[in-house]
Amino acid sequence: MVSAIRHNFGLKVLSLVLAIVGWAYFRFATNPLITARFDQQLSVPIAAVNLAPGYIARYPDKNAVITITPKRGEAPIKPEEIKAVLDLANHTAGVYNVPVQLVAPNISVQSRSPASETLTIERIAQQSYPIAVNYSGQPATVVSKVAVQPQSVMIHGPSGELSEIAAVRVDLPLGGTQLNFDQMIRPIAVNAHGDEIADVQIVPNLIRVRAQLLPAAGTRK
Repeated sequence: MVSAIRHNFGLKVLSLVLAIVGWAYFRFATNPLITARFDQQLSVPIAAVNLAPGYIARYPDKNAVITITPKRGEAPIKPEEIKAVLDLANHTAGVYNVPVQLVAPNISVQSRSPASETLTIERIAQQSYPIAVNYSGQPATVVSKVAVQPQSVMIHGPSGELSEIAAVRVDLPLGGTQLNFDQMIRPIAVNAHGDEIADVQIVPNLIRVRAQLLPAAGTRK
């Protein structure tokens, strides 16, 4: 009897191993608590589509986090295969809550965040503003004469942003020893507190500033 056991020992061990592997496969492969470990999480840019010309949409979340369950035996989904969109057809100026829609292959989506986006649609406006010269730096020199070219700029942007513009300025530094100043300077739009308003387009984006400077009192040698 002992010899019979020894004679079939290898086959019995192999049968036992195959039985354990088969049991483990059917036990864990069909268990949702186990397969959940293989869910795939992607970050996908959110894009506004079908917005009427002359409007701009402003929303806080720029990406959607999507959790999907890939199909068994298939390669993981690539982020570029999925699009998260806000369909803004027939929407004009106002505040809306719009669902985040997915344009993707046939996938099983477990969750998406955000599921919807609260956004503001504003009309694109444009307005002309004169250029103001702001003197900055240590007053080692004083301005005898200053000229800017052009003397005004056109600003494009959301109507709400344009309504906050108090001035468009160029900063002329006074801390150097150069007495004949001739440079191209970027104009900036500022609000009543002097803070830059960045979400606007200024045309042209460079202003020629020419100035004749004199040494400040007490700086002559």
